[in-house]
Amino acid sequence: MSKTQITTSRCRLSYVAAFEPKLMPDGQTEKFSVTLLIPKSDQKTLAKIQAAQDAAVEAFKGKNPGKKLPANMPTTLHDGDLPKDNGDDYGPECAGCMVMTVTSKRRPVIVYADKTPMTGPSELYSGCYGRAVINFYVYDTAGKIGITAGLNGIMKLEDGEPLSGGIVTDADWDVDDDDDII
Repeated sequence: MSKTQITTSRCRLSYVAAFEPKLMPDGQTEKFSVTLLIPKSDQKTLAKIQAAQDAAVEAFKGKNPGKKLPANMPTTLHDGDLPKDNGDDYGPECAGCMVMTVTSKRRPVIVYADKTPMTGPSELYSGCYGRAVINFYVYDTAGKIGITAGLNGIMKLEDGEPLSGGIVTDADWDVDDDDDII
């Protein structure tokens, strides 16, 4: 495994677009993506991220000798307790977490905890828990330089409360006969 690739510990998944790509904010590119909500208490994963980011910077410098990098390079890792760059707050699910969105042009490997392939998109949703295999790199595009990460794989570990919409349970179908009036 490359020094720039890591596997996260258990984290919450949000904005899951792992089976079908979604249109990116640039309005032109479709990518697979997921936002990882990494608890700040998970110092092991956060240390792996820092080491992988450092390795990505060194790899970039090796391929681009003499290229000057900004002192405070933007990164895809953000503090969920602070406002976003645009001033908006992150959602309440981000409290106590570091937030990172990772993308890929190719569909990531998607498996269950026992490593069997997941084929149905309904099993992987915003709010479930999993881990991700991600690879950090430095981007240098259109005059912007920063550190981001590509999404290589997702492992679903367990269900969680969905972050959007609702869930239909068996109890939702139990209604009084009076409710059937049309």
